[in-house]
Amino acid sequence: MYRRKTWREKMNNPNLPKVEAIPPKMRQRLGEGTMVLPSPHDVDRAIREIPEGAVTTVSRLRRSIAARYAADTPCPLVTGIFVWVAAHAAEEDARLGNALITPYWRVVKDDGSLNPRFPGGVAAQAERLREEGVRVVCGKVPVSEYTGRDEPPPLPRIPRRRGRLRQAG
Repeated sequence: MYRRKTWREKMNNPNLPKVEAIPPKMRQRLGEGTMVLPSPHDVDRAIREIPEGAVTTVSRLRRSIAARYAADTPCPLVTGIFVWVAAHAAEEDARLGNALITPYWRVVKDDGSLNPRFPGGVAAQAERLREEGVRVVCGKVPVSEYTGRDEPPPLPRIPRRRGRLRQAG
C-alpha cells in the first residue's frame, strides 16, 4: 500500500547536489556557465545560518548556495522548491516535539513579501518575524533594514508560449 512520504523523508535526495552546465533553455535567463542543483539539506543549512532577528531573500539564499559550490548560479526552481520543503519539514519536526527547527520564516521574497505557501501562510510568518523584532508592514519586510542594502532586482521572467508558433509568410 502506498504511504505518502513525510516532509523529513523528502529532504533526503541521494542524487543531489550536482553541478552542471546551464541548460540551453535556461541560458537566456541565467546566462552561460555552471548551475548547482542543491540538495534539500544544502537549502536547509543555508536557512539555519540566518540569525534571529534577521531576514534574507530567496535570491540572496541562492547566491550563498552557488558560492558554496563555486557555481555561477543555483537552479532557481529547485532552490525554491527546497525552501518550501524545508519549511514544511521544520513544522513537521515541531509537531514531533523538536524545539530546534529550521527558521524558514526568515526567508522572504526578493521584494520583501512574505510567502503565502509557507505553513500557516503570511499571517504565521508575520507573527514569527514580529516575535523576533522584525518589522512587517502590509505583508512585507523592508529588506534593506535587515540586510544592510537593497536587493538587486530578481531575474526577469520569460513568458511561456502556449501552442505552436506560426511562421510568417
